[in-house]
Amino acid sequence: QVQLVESGGGLVQPGGSLRLSCAASGSTFDTHYMAWYRQAPGKERELVAGVNSGDTETLAEEGRFTMSRDNDAKNTVYLQMNSLKPEDTAVYYCNARGTLSQGGGRFKYLELWGQGTLVTISS
Repeated sequence: QVQLVESGGGLVQPGGSLRLSCAASGSTFDTHYMAWYRQAPGKERELVAGVNSGDTETLAEEGRFTMSRDNDAKNTVYLQMNSLKPEDTAVYYCNARGTLSQGGGRFKYLELWGQGTLVTISS
């Protein structure tokens, strides 16, 4: 069974930094696209950043956030968040889209979501 496992959330003061991690388990799952979304209280889930399989890094939130892919573990991504603001408070979700090998040349398309990790920015 393939799943996404997130870590790294917590409580940080304004101006601080946090690094979120997301790893997709299962060696037969080939990720084509991975992304971070967030959902603030009372708001809809929104896209923060995403990378395709050929990308290694992308910036978001006016350069405060950097999403990167692990060089050694392609199915692992990070979200480095700097200069955090109270409005960054949200549950952050990892998303992955790709194909799962089922043997015999058969593949199944999957879209996965992580369990979410809470990021709270407060003094």
